[in-house]
Amino acid sequence: MTPGELLRSAFRGITANKLRSALTLLGVMIGVAAVILLLAVGNGSSTQIRDLITQLGTNTLTVRAGSGFGFGGQSGASSDSTKKLTLQVADRLAASRLGHVDAVVPQVDTSLTVASPSASEDSTSLIGTTPQYFTVTTNRIGSGAPFTDADVTGAAKTAVIGATLASELFPTGSALGQSIDVGGTPFTVVGVLQTVSSTGAQDANSVVIAPISRVQRSFTGFGPISTMTVEATSADDVAAAQGETEVMLDQLLGYDPDTASGATPAPYTITDQTQLLQTAAASAQSFTVLLGAVAAISLLVGGIGVTNVMLVTVTERTREIGIRKALGATRGAILGQFLVEAATLTLLGGVLGVIIALVGAQYPINGTQPEVLGFSIPLALGVSVAIGVFFGVYPAARAAAMRPIQALRAT
Repeated sequence: MTPGELLRSAFRGITANKLRSALTLLGVMIGVAAVILLLAVGNGSSTQIRDLITQLGTNTLTVRAGSGFGFGGQSGASSDSTKKLTLQVADRLAASRLGHVDAVVPQVDTSLTVASPSASEDSTSLIGTTPQYFTVTTNRIGSGAPFTDADVTGAAKTAVIGATLASELFPTGSALGQSIDVGGTPFTVVGVLQTVSSTGAQDANSVVIAPISRVQRSFTGFGPISTMTVEATSADDVAAAQGETEVMLDQLLGYDPDTASGATPAPYTITDQTQLLQTAAASAQSFTVLLGAVAAISLLVGGIGVTNVMLVTVTERTREIGIRKALGATRGAILGQFLVEAATLTLLGGVLGVIIALVGAQYPINGTQPEVLGFSIPLALGVSVAIGVFFGVYPAARAAAMRPIQALRAT
């Protein structure tokens, strides 16, 4: 049989029982769509995490209090007050004018209820910091202005708030110049932040940022700070800036890493975005592989359905096979006919699955915008056809092995 005749025979076989063929197509279609979409979700999630980390700045270091990654405390640090990160330590680090460090931004954190005359928000993040925070981090002023160094010196009751918090507290007008109550203390809103991407339980756009001196005086006290953000002179100088920062902090905190024992952990931990990116990339890759494996199972189930359908088809067409063999059809022709039919069935299901996946990838899934991987489309199509051929071999071989006289006797 010519290729054209094989295809025509395959389509006749597929359309002979439309409902059965449609159900088989559905199984393959769901499998292919699931493979492409789940890989796209994994890739989109990876991109989202990578972008969020990159937004933190590729030329910044984060110095956290203690040897752990907790916020707002000195986890694992010595109880000696001289070995704790404080505002004074941050000021002296900035004043040391290290060669590869541009800025040092101290930060204290807490959560309080924030209210306006018309609304109230519980457990709102309050950050105490300096004006450099708005140039070193990705939090930029959208309207109004940041507080000033004079506000920090005078412990002024001024604040910059997030875009979401501004709309919730002042739904009918601008928040600029308005007064808000932060944990019982009145603050004047001088600026509203630009909207930023947000993940996790805490909305990054629902935040209050105020002078660190005022936050310490009214809420956290003048003890240890939570973190310091150190800005390197460039992305290429991050490693050098980290080395300089470690040496200076060891001097300021009276810590000698060469003589310290395991019972005396370092009073600080320094991380950079490269480390976070590497960890996030590894986690995202594992997540994507897991999703692909789960989707591949559904494609495998669709392939098993092809085997079932083809076995039924061979049984129903036993007399047709006997007649064709009696008229001179070779074993290879019979084998090719049913293999082409199985491959055509799965190819049609694969094409429909690709179309559905591409349409579905246009819409966010659980807050993640899927990004279709280029190789996933030919991979899913190729696997679907391969599954059709693989699972069609046994039914096709069974049909080709029939003896003409036995096939003609079938009723």
